[in-house]
Amino acid sequence: MSTTTPFPQATTEDAAVLSAAVAAVRDAGRRLLAGYSTESRPADRAGLLAAIEENERTSLDGLRAALSAARPEAGWPTEEQETTELPPGEWWAVDAVEGNVNHVHGLPEWCVTATLLRDGVPVLTAVHQPVGDVVHTALRGGGAFADGQRLSVSAKTDLGAAIATTGQAEAGQRETYRRIGESITAMLGSALLVRATVPSTFPLLLVAAGHADLFWQYRPTLPGVAAGALLVTEAGGLVTDLGGAPWRPGSDTILATAPGLQAAALATLSTVD
Repeated sequence: MSTTTPFPQATTEDAAVLSAAVAAVRDAGRRLLAGYSTESRPADRAGLLAAIEENERTSLDGLRAALSAARPEAGWPTEEQETTELPPGEWWAVDAVEGNVNHVHGLPEWCVTATLLRDGVPVLTAVHQPVGDVVHTALRGGGAFADGQRLSVSAKTDLGAAIATTGQAEAGQRETYRRIGESITAMLGSALLVRATVPSTFPLLLVAAGHADLFWQYRPTLPGVAAGALLVTEAGGLVTDLGGAPWRPGSDTILATAPGLQAAALATLSTVD
């Protein structure tokens, strides 16, 4: 079982890129907030999808331009690359409206995320939650923060006292849905409380802050977990796949835990094939 890996640390130049990323996600968040209403209630699937697409356009154009200017040599993964190992070099993992479905239903759990990866390792991230105007940041080797306050994961060591969280995978994955259901059942028999929610970033933020104790997911997409993976790691947590190997882009599972809960969480979820 692997717990730590000697990843490269962020550079002085990365700190400047992070500042630009914060400005970019804030700007995108402001544009999205202008179209957000707690009274929003889509009447049908067509209206829902139209609102989601409009939000993507509202956020992404300016966001991509700003991040590309900050790091022009960094690539942007295609949809297919969001679930595979990335080629060497730098890549932006961006979710222009993480939790878009929540935005269009008038719920507050949505954000804008931007994470720079170098040779498959997240080195900096910025997450802006416009409702409440909260910014989460992390630099590899420099800690994780929410509005400048350092984050620390839970100190729990008893899974029976833990709040465990999971998330829904991409639509249409019948076998993945089976595993989600069985894993929730398994965790219900071990943890104090089990929550299932979307998007993935929010439960990962809770783990980084110690409000929740672990998060797992099957078939994660890179933009959905890259930011949270770095924030949890920099807050003192462990991020692996469900086999215990370090999480990397392309991993088909992810587990983010407080250090004292990793072994028990892996053992519980290993019962799901």
